[in-house]
Order: sequence, then C-alpha cells, then structure tokens
Amino acid sequence: MNVVVTGSIAYDYLMTFPGRFVEHILPDQLDNISLSFLVDEMRRQQGGCAANIAYNLALLGERPRLMGTVGQDFREYRAWLEEHGVDTSLTRDELDLFTASFFVNTDQDGNQIASFYTGAMARARALSIHDLDAGQVDLVTISPNDPEAMVKYPAECQELGIPYLYDPSQQIIRLSGEDLRAGLEGCDLLIVNEYEFRMLQEKTGQSAESIRSAPARACVVTLGAEGTRIWADGDIYDVPIVPPERMDDPTGVGDAFRAGFIKGLALNLSWDLAGKIGALAATYTLEQPGPQSHHYTVAEFAARFRQHFDDAGALNQLTN
Repeated sequence: MNVVVTGSIAYDYLMTFPGRFVEHILPDQLDNISLSFLVDEMRRQQGGCAANIAYNLALLGERPRLMGTVGQDFREYRAWLEEHGVDTSLTRDELDLFTASFFVNTDQDGNQIASFYTGAMARARALSIHDLDAGQVDLVTISPNDPEAMVKYPAECQELGIPYLYDPSQQIIRLSGEDLRAGLEGCDLLIVNEYEFRMLQEKTGQSAESIRSAPARACVVTLGAEGTRIWADGDIYDVPIVPPERMDDPTGVGDAFRAGFIKGLALNLSWDLAGKIGALAATYTLEQPGPQSHHYTVAEFAARFRQHFDDAGALNQLTN
C-alpha cells in the first residue's frame, strides 16, 4: 500500500513524575494555575506523530513515505528511520531551524501534561500534496502538524481525489470549527480518542452522529483501557485491548494503533481485524520507553496476535 504520512516529526523529551497530577490541582483555582513538578527521569527519544506512524508501518512490512519539514539536527534521526524501512525522501531540511520538540510529563496514573515547540514543523505549510503523483498514492495520513498545513492538505486531497485519514487530535484546539468541519467532510477515515471526539463536537457544533457519519469509510474512536470502537458499513465494532506484559510509557500508543489499523486496511482485512492489529501494535509501544523503542518481526507479531485473537489465517499475508 502506498501510504504518505504527514504530520509532526519531532524529538520527544519524556519525563516521569512520581506522583499524581490530580493531587496537586486545586479545583477552586483553575483560573489561576501555577504548577511545577519535580521529575525523576528524562529521556530524549525520536518521536512526532507522523514519524511514529511511519515507524510502526515499517515494522509491519510497509514502506511509508514520510512527508514533513525537519531541522538542522535531523541527520541521525533520518538515518534511523531509513534503517528501519521509512522512506524520508519527502522530508525537507530547514537548516536554520531545529526539529520540532515535544515535552511531556507523565504521572503514576499515566496522565500527561505536554508542550510542543513547533520549530521546523512551522514550514510544513509550504509542502503540497499537489507535488505528489496522485495516481501512485493509496492513502494520505493527515496527523497533527502545523495548523495551516492541516487545513491545506485535506483540501488538496479532496481536489486530487486522494483518500485520506483525518487525525486532528492534538491540534483540535488550534483549528477552527470551520476548518475541522472541512477536514471531516471529505475524509475517508477519522481516528481520534474519546476526549478528542468530544472536543470535535464542541468545536464543530456537530452531533456525535453527524461526526461519526462524516467519513466515507469509518469513524474510529480509541477508548484507552476500554479498547476501540469502530463505526463502519452501518455496524459498530468493539475491539478490546491486548493486555501488556509490562507497562512503561504511553507516548505514541495512539500513533502505533493508527499504523496497525492502516496495515489491516492494506491487507484488505475486516474492520474488526484491522482494529485488533492496531490494538496489538499499540501494546508493543506501551511496553517500551518511548514511541520508537520497540522492535518485532512480522512473524513475531502474527504469533503474538494469535495468542489473543482468531484471524482464521488472515495474517498469513504478513509472513508470505
């Protein structure tokens, strides 16, 4: 499947707080918050939504093309992605800037407080889907990115007739209701988490039913420990999680799910099986520190999948 993945490409600075954020938030002072958390640990990892999705797609045997803008410090990161099967030919160097950076603090309950420095990502708006050979693209993934790019890319996909997966997630807060409605109305697939789905309702003024019916093919809402719900072809599919063998860091779990789900579509599997591939891909990420620290072969993936789900031989395509 020829997949072009757009969105953030960043370094993640992952911090761990040995407590619970909620214990330090005063409900009657929400309009005057001033908080500082002393963290025990910090790691710098390769990350960014688009890069994470591309990395996981490559693990599953795809050769995704990563489209975005990166900074002067991207050389080693580019080599890492290429080594692991990601085509970075569509990434553009902005040598006067640094690559975008994501700073996230995670507490003992898995809750996160994050900030994002846009860096070179701010110039993603200068890239264009029109520069691609539309006939050679099966799917464009539009994940969190420079807000202007996130308005531009869906419109261009619609003009060119290219199917796209719409994943506004972290940038819902920055996009207008009008922009979000335009992205939703032309998308092939929508994937957000439960909280983001509610934010979409608030920002667009649309009902849950209207948003679920907007994508041409499927609306997917991830529900954390409760799994995933998929609305497609007039049916609802509830997909459970794959229990982790250990839990480390939730950063990038949603990106891994998206990659697994896309891989299921590339294999022409049912919505249910595609969701389950996403569930297992997400668990692999949850078990390791950082969004690109996990490794597996497609054979190992298929074997673990069959410990939890019956694929009736459908995943034989992975290893053939």
